[in-house]
Amino acid sequence: MNVAIIKYNAGNVQSVLYALQRLGIHAIVTDKHDEISSADKVIFPGVGNAFSAMQYLKGTGLDKLIVSLKQPVLGICLGLQLLCNSTEEGNTKCLGIFDTEVKKFDESSFQNKNLVPMKIPHMGWNNIYQLSSPLMNGVNENSYVYFVHSYYAELSPETIATTDYIIPFSAALQKNNFYGVQFHTEKSAASGEQILSNFLKIV
Repeated sequence: MNVAIIKYNAGNVQSVLYALQRLGIHAIVTDKHDEISSADKVIFPGVGNAFSAMQYLKGTGLDKLIVSLKQPVLGICLGLQLLCNSTEEGNTKCLGIFDTEVKKFDESSFQNKNLVPMKIPHMGWNNIYQLSSPLMNGVNENSYVYFVHSYYAELSPETIATTDYIIPFSAALQKNNFYGVQFHTEKSAASGEQILSNFLKIV
């Protein structure tokens, strides 16, 4: 199987490579359009700033390439956010695959409510529920996965897994051949490995 991990200035690829190796898959890390287009599966990871990431994608033409892909594509963390319409981070217009917006967690929601503030970024293990899509085959309701983020994708008809932190939001999204997870599959133990394995089996 030919798996391409998109190389760009916000890609956190090493842990993804290791996770794929544990599944017996040797992936290539590339920004070459022909290698990405010809891959059987494409993974679009990311950490960092959405605005600078989108500037880089536009400068290399990867923005147009990604939205044109017909094989299964998996966005991870920032990768999911960049597949949405827009993000409040830098008021950035994104790739527009998922028809939802990315918002910043609102710390003010705790003010005057005698609530203990929840730390931002959202960092650590949290459960996911209302699972659907072949991406979630074999993953139990309320399984725990690992998150690190300050922005979240709103719930939408394309949500295939939900989680709660301050408010309910999309833990995972799917539209046609595009999939996205807000959590880090490569750091999410057995559940994350199952989700990566499911993605590799999707035709």
